[in-house]
Amino acid sequence: MDELFKALGDENRLRILHLLVHRELCVCEIEEILQTTQSNASRHLTKLKLAGVIACNKKAQWVYYHIHPEFKSAHSSLYKYLREKQETGAIYQKDLKTLQVFNKKQENCKTLV
Repeated sequence: MDELFKALGDENRLRILHLLVHRELCVCEIEEILQTTQSNASRHLTKLKLAGVIACNKKAQWVYYHIHPEFKSAHSSLYKYLREKQETGAIYQKDLKTLQVFNKKQENCKTLV
């Protein structure tokens, strides 16, 4: 349990989690939305993955991350709480608007590289 809360104890990782609630994303999409470096985004994704919060799928040369279904079911109350709190947080709403703009542009890893 301590590893789970350590993984969730960082604002950037919570921001990533909030984005992944809305759709799966590649590391390069996350770095663009959060305005961070690829190595920083990857480090946060690794911590979330090791804690069992997220999982990934490889599609061609890109790896797409999503919230692990077992995390949602095993920690349903925590997942619900996080979603409720993130819905009202200013930084999360800003990220969501950026994601929506990103989606409209139909940008993805192939166009960002």
